[in-house]
Amino acid sequence: MTLSKENVLKALATVEDPDLKKDLVTLGMIQDLEITADQTIRFKVVLTTPACPLKELIRMNCEEALKKAFGEEVSTDIFMTSNVTTIRDNAPLLPKVRNIIAIASGKGGVGKSTCSSNLAVSLARSGARVGLIDADIFGPSVPTMFNVEGEQPAVKQDNGKNVILPIEQYGVKLMSIGFLTPAESAMVWRGPMASSALKQFIGDVDWGELDYLLIDLPPGTSDIHLTMVQTVPVTGAVIVTTPQKVALADATKALTMFQQAQINVPVLGVVENMAYFTPAELPENKYYIFGEGGGKRLAEKYNVPYLGEIPLVQGIRESGDSGYPAVMKEGLIAEAFGNFAENVARQVAIRNAEMSKTEVVQIKV
Repeated sequence: MTLSKENVLKALATVEDPDLKKDLVTLGMIQDLEITADQTIRFKVVLTTPACPLKELIRMNCEEALKKAFGEEVSTDIFMTSNVTTIRDNAPLLPKVRNIIAIASGKGGVGKSTCSSNLAVSLARSGARVGLIDADIFGPSVPTMFNVEGEQPAVKQDNGKNVILPIEQYGVKLMSIGFLTPAESAMVWRGPMASSALKQFIGDVDWGELDYLLIDLPPGTSDIHLTMVQTVPVTGAVIVTTPQKVALADATKALTMFQQAQINVPVLGVVENMAYFTPAELPENKYYIFGEGGGKRLAEKYNVPYLGEIPLVQGIRESGDSGYPAVMKEGLIAEAFGNFAENVARQVAIRNAEMSKTEVVQIKV
């Protein structure tokens, strides 16, 4: 085959994105194609997220397709980059935020904030622009988990309006009621006051340009959840559970809440936290203290993706207490949270490619 741009595109049109099930040329993922003076084929592959776990597979498939078309000796220069997809075009609120992801559990104590924090840091470390809202007004934990207790956000004037500047730590922009009140003080607020605080965190904070804005929700299915879906169109929800029956019962309620016809927020999947215990001195051993496979069964029952499992190890607790997220360390923990983040990013890309945009919910309660 003659080496030309047209024939190169024909060859690359045989390479599919494994998640989106369409070829790279149709998806517009091949950009800046050129054939240099020394006959090198140079182009960019623009992935749907910097956290794409299939990056090297796609690169290899491109090289194989070009070798098949132009011979084994063909010279290639492939630059892998990314542009996180979005369907939030012309959004009146948070217009520069590409995706809004709710993290819910239905039950307290399952490590939802731990999963949210490590998901945020993992996505940021992959190169994405990430923000995290601590929407648990009565039990904020983000300041502790990011080692920013005692920090207070600055305020600036924007067109005559006071706008809060989020705290930034480990590459993640953060907002929590814990930044605005003394750590020892209980928030004795009625539901409307808590809902008003969440609306401020969404609308009165200078989030700037973000690929992912995570909202760490409180336990239950309450005012905060309704306020969120009535304020912004949520790209999708992640459900956190532990394996045992009592946690799964509440996780089921959280999952089915998002699937209700009047709410209709896509569920990106289920992650199982505290899936098994592994002692540091016996890293190959797994002890299923809370039962086995509960999160996977929940995902299968409701036909949603299973995003992975996080082990119960001492290092995760220590990281939460020290404010240095576990995903920033090497080993089993970082790998588990990294896989979780990659799966979330994949599901966001698939959701954006296959589903219409989420609408702001109109509910009278």
